[in-house]
Amino acid sequence: MFQNALFSAFIAQLWLAALAMAAPLADGTVSTAGHGNTWQYGTGGGILGLIVLILDIIVFLEVLKSNRPPSSKLIWCLVVFLFPVIGMVIYYLFSNRSAHNSGSGYEPLA
Repeated sequence: MFQNALFSAFIAQLWLAALAMAAPLADGTVSTAGHGNTWQYGTGGGILGLIVLILDIIVFLEVLKSNRPPSSKLIWCLVVFLFPVIGMVIYYLFSNRSAHNSGSGYEPLA
């Protein structure tokens, strides 16, 4: 159930990112040609938005692979989902990642 909610949250974030890339220009039209200032919409579109999306996906995968309790995983994923840039910075600064690192997941053979 937790994975379905996380998947739904991920799809919602992708949809919102796509919606932000189709934001109207200053004169009220929508640009479909892809020309102009791609930095105009901040983290909502363009190269910067793609970088933030990739970093958020990395944070989601790192949180889900960790050995944290499910409630803690849910809270971290919600923080990063609701506040993509600030949540990512907060996660990397305050999450104590080394204590919750699950390692590679493989155990050496005896």
